[in-house]
Amino acid sequence: MIYQFIRSNDKIWSIEVMCNVLKVSRSGYYRWIKGSQSRRAVKRKSICKEIQIEYFQAKCRYGSIRITKELNKRNVKISRTTIAHYMKEMGIQSKLSKKYKITTDSNHSEPVANNILNRSFEMDVPSKAWVSDITYIQVVGGFLYLTSVIDLFDRKIIGWSVSENMASESTVIPAFNMAASNRKPQTQMIFHSDRVAIC
Repeated sequence: MIYQFIRSNDKIWSIEVMCNVLKVSRSGYYRWIKGSQSRRAVKRKSICKEIQIEYFQAKCRYGSIRITKELNKRNVKISRTTIAHYMKEMGIQSKLSKKYKITTDSNHSEPVANNILNRSFEMDVPSKAWVSDITYIQVVGGFLYLTSVIDLFDRKIIGWSVSENMASESTVIPAFNMAASNRKPQTQMIFHSDRVAIC
């Protein structure tokens, strides 16, 4: 309790003054701080692993609200805002939360997904269409994310990346860059990823 008091008031009084007045050693206080930080880090790592498990069991469809409910059911008590913060740091989000508002018919205002590839998986020349996807690999202490890029002409993997989060800067962008260095893209090439395509 004394150490907790010191930490709560270190913006008001100096650590040295409070330790002298409360008759505790500064070295003891700093050991307590280090141990407290270690416990928080262990707890944080454990919660992040629980988030990943719930996320992938739900096929990446759960957002922070659903994950919080599932964890609370298992007596993992944590707020939704904390879950949302951790998910953002890990670079994961519900697939259902992605909204693609690409309209192909100007006569209506309803949003539609513009699937340029349209399941045309047979290509007669290289670099006419590349497809990409992300999968996860469970490892000791968490997950890694493997992103691959395949040329539909010969089904070869021409680019890939491995990352610790699902941010595009760590997944699809480096995988695409590797593919582009291994095989020159054609003009008007389709790049299809998770049911969304651009050219």
